[in-house]
Amino acid sequence: MSDALTVVQALAGAPYGGAENFYTRLVCALAQQPGLRQFAFTRANAEREAQLGAAGVPVQTFRFGGPLSLPGHWRYHLALRKLAPDVVLTYMNRASRSTPAGSYRLVCRLGHYYDLKYYRHADHWVGITRGLCDHLVRGGMPAAQVHCLPNFAAETTPEPVPRALLNTPPEVPLLLAAGRAHHNKGFDTLLRALAELPGVWLWLAGDGPERAALENLSRGLGLADRVRFLGWRRDVDALMRSADAFVCPSRHEGLGSIVLEAWYHRCPIVATRSQGPQELIEEGATGLLCEVDRADALAARIRELLASPAAATRLASAGKTHYQQHYSRATIARQYRDLLFDVASAPRPRRRRR
Repeated sequence: MSDALTVVQALAGAPYGGAENFYTRLVCALAQQPGLRQFAFTRANAEREAQLGAAGVPVQTFRFGGPLSLPGHWRYHLALRKLAPDVVLTYMNRASRSTPAGSYRLVCRLGHYYDLKYYRHADHWVGITRGLCDHLVRGGMPAAQVHCLPNFAAETTPEPVPRALLNTPPEVPLLLAAGRAHHNKGFDTLLRALAELPGVWLWLAGDGPERAALENLSRGLGLADRVRFLGWRRDVDALMRSADAFVCPSRHEGLGSIVLEAWYHRCPIVATRSQGPQELIEEGATGLLCEVDRADALAARIRELLASPAAATRLASAGKTHYQQHYSRATIARQYRDLLFDVASAPRPRRRRR
């Protein structure tokens, strides 16, 4: 191994999403760490490629098709052999299952409770929460080769989005929720909670398979005048600076990276006790928690937060301090760099069967 560690980060993701955003964020952050020679292998995406290129990271694009896409797999495998990296770090199922064992150390990163059959051939695993690391160990991965490394926020400083631009009165209590419009996100529970909070407005940023059903539910609950469905937004950070509180009503949530974003932007947060947020948030200190799928309990915690601006400010300040101490970009990037060097220099673990 040369003094500079050659690392490939591989993602076969969607045009946008939480894992996709963090992939770009981490590659760019590690580009500023000493001793790394990085390459980004990903699907074609003009915006992502531009950001990676601006960080000085070479990009190669691949289709990452299904198991029968043999020419695409052959091209990807050939690129890995030609580059001969020291470490390959993969994200999510498709890139992980598409990456064969090789002379490199293979590290698979899990951001959700995925089926582990796609990851057993790796040398090391990264779980972004302790719960996910426990999931890996229970699934048979050696504990010594499982590492807990959380995400970090984008750490931007945008101007707040003027409420008038989204047809929202300036004086109303305003909630923000964001994420894919999917059953797991629990946005239907949030809408039912909002029906118990007269005068409170909601911005819902995100798109996905449940959006039409959520819009129908909003109309059925008589909330159409108080809910703004914003679709996919690239300025959730600016939206947070406009809202009075952020709500994470998820039924299932791997880490809840959006919690980190809310902390960073000093937006007080109410969340359900789903896997990630429950692990991140200290009840009453850095946020408020309630049970999953309980619209009445969610409404009560939101009501409690909005009723005490001073308490909300204390929660927001404590969240920002906690973020800076444990989840900052500089802290997590350094931890990833250290892990990559440790993995590359350690004796190769015994290969597991796929």
